[in-house]
Parts: sequence; structure tokens; C-alpha cells
Amino acid sequence: MNSAMRVRAFAKINRSLRVIATRADGYHELRTIFQSIALHDTLTIRAARGPFRLTCDDPACPADDTNLIWRAAAHMWRAAGRRGAPRDVAIDLVKRIPMQAGLGGGSSDAAAALRALAKRWRVGESEMRAAAVALGADVPYFLEGGSVLGLDRGDLLFPLIDPPAAWVVLVLPDFGVSTKEAFGWFDKVVGGPKRSAPHLPAQTELVNDLEGPVVAHHPEIGRIISALRRQGASPAAMSGSGSAVFGLFSSRPVAILAAKRLVSASRRTLVTRTLNHQTYQRLAAT
Repeated sequence: MNSAMRVRAFAKINRSLRVIATRADGYHELRTIFQSIALHDTLTIRAARGPFRLTCDDPACPADDTNLIWRAAAHMWRAAGRRGAPRDVAIDLVKRIPMQAGLGGGSSDAAAALRALAKRWRVGESEMRAAAVALGADVPYFLEGGSVLGLDRGDLLFPLIDPPAAWVVLVLPDFGVSTKEAFGWFDKVVGGPKRSAPHLPAQTELVNDLEGPVVAHHPEIGRIISALRRQGASPAAMSGSGSAVFGLFSSRPVAILAAKRLVSASRRTLVTRTLNHQTYQRLAAT
């Protein structure tokens, strides 16, 4: 197959994120509700003679084998029964999902690469899903999309009934938060690797256990959450490990007005929308 393929990699927010315990493998046991949103990166996969190449329009994004897209290509190459390193294909990444924002951009890019390369190299569904698990805890979710309950590392997935569509205001501070730092701050606050497990989150519940520890180090995130609530967001919270903050609105004009009011010299805003499972699968298809 020599023609170029283009695939979209959509961002997510976490409607709820409860941290239960530290696992023996170093990950944390989670209870989280993922929600797809329309903000997306775009990957173009094309034939190119020679070793595998990855390019990105964002110079801050690594374009080497530390990028999950590169690792996804290596997994699919091996799953296709080929030896050595991937070759004769290039991927061009147009980056729109901010990095270190808690929006899952790297994991979503990896899932998009898995879908496209599995089709290109005729790799089966089971092998593709096994590669997603190996690549990272969030990657399997991005093969599903919509509203999904994630258990264990967040990769044991249970699709939920999609809630009503909502407009999403994303507020993006001029700093990022690494996932490792956020969980490290959380562990220091709780004072131990384990605690009693909370009940499974209801779809209407909005609790992010990482929010308090991250806000303690970055008070600007707390100020943004309060500002979104004053503009009528219901709810408003930090997404994942931060630094992005989201607010949900039922009206697009109100969301656009809120976004305009929250722009400042140290933060930018985006208006997008939630995606249900069916729409996600249609738009993310290769």
C-alpha cells in the first residue's frame, strides 16, 4: 500500500480520577472516567525509502525513539513478522494537543499510529491491542473513545453510556506538569502507597485526587478552576495530571465568551466539544 494515510488522534479529559494505591510495577491503581474531546493531532503515514522517520511541526515534541509513535511503529513491525527496525515508512505529526497537559496527546498519537500501521502492515486486532497495553496505561483507551470507565492502571476498560454532548473550554497555562511529578506529589501527601479504595465513580461525579497536590505546587491551576466556575462551567476541574483545566458548558456561545474572558498573558484557551463513542470511532478511523 503506497498511498498516504491520514488519521486523527483525539485528546481526552478525565471526568473523574481516583488514585487507589501504588502497584508493584510502579504504576498507580486508578478509578477514572475518560471522555473524548474533538481537539486532535493529525498523523500522515506515507511510504518513504530507508529507515523509519518521524517528523513533527512542534519543535518541542521529540521525533526520535523516545516518542510513543516511534515505539508503536516498532511494535507493529515486529507483530507483522518483520525483523530489525521499521523502514520504508514515514509519519508526519501535526501537533495540536498540548504536551504535559493531562490531555493524553502522546498516548492518543500512539494509538492512532497503531491503527494506521496495523492496517498498512496487515496486523491483527489482538496483536494491535496487546501493543497498546505494552506502550502505556492510557493507550488502550484511545482505541475505544467516548465515555469509558478505566480500572487497574486505567487500562481495564468498561464503556459507559455516553453523557449528553457538552462544549469544553480548555484553559492552558504557560507551564506543563509531568505525570511523574504529579503522582510523586500525591504520594507525599497521602503518606503511603495504599489507602482504602473509594467507591466506583458515578458518571456525574467529578473528583480528581491529583488536583490538590498539583494546585499546591501550581496555584494558578486553582485560580483557573475558580474562574471557570464563575463563568458558569459545570463542572470545572484539572484534567488528568494537569496542567490543562477544563470546564463544561451546554451552550457554545457561553463557552466562547468564557474562553475569551479567561485568556491572559500566561494562559491560552481553546473551545472544543465532547465526542461520543460512535462519533469517535467514525472520526478516528483510518
